[in-house]
Amino acid sequence: MSQSKVLIIKKETALTLFYFLIISGLAILAPIISFHQQAITGPLVNALLFISAIVLGTKLSILVALLPSLVALSVGLLPSVLAPMVPFIMFSNVLLIFTFDSLKQKSYWLAVILSALLKFIFLYSTSFLVTRLIIKKVLAQRISLMMSWPQLLTALAGGVLAYLFLKAIKRI
Repeated sequence: MSQSKVLIIKKETALTLFYFLIISGLAILAPIISFHQQAITGPLVNALLFISAIVLGTKLSILVALLPSLVALSVGLLPSVLAPMVPFIMFSNVLLIFTFDSLKQKSYWLAVILSALLKFIFLYSTSFLVTRLIIKKVLAQRISLMMSWPQLLTALAGGVLAYLFLKAIKRI
């Protein structure tokens, strides 16, 4: 005769798990459904990072931050020449979350702007160094450009998208 156990999950825990699955699922799908368009993928992923920081908190948001780059690289959506940048892209997403999370209580917009700036500065400086060490000059310049001002714009656009979404569901 076997005994069965009942697992009791608090409503808040179940809701957090549900939100995590939705947000991380969207973060995984973002690179796939955007058809290699950074102008779509970037704002969408950054919006999901801002939303996850508010809805899920820092710890679970870090998991969400790691997913898009891994998926994009593993399914071939990210050019293989960008593979050396993936850890830096992932870290820049974590940096965005930590900065945003630590400042969001003071001002949502200040948190968005400063976290976007820090992400941009980190990605641009690391891409400048990494690409010049391992990639041909012409390609290195292209990658550095991809990791520069477009990253700032997509992070800021993500902050606007997140604000509109969170305002619509009355989380801000």
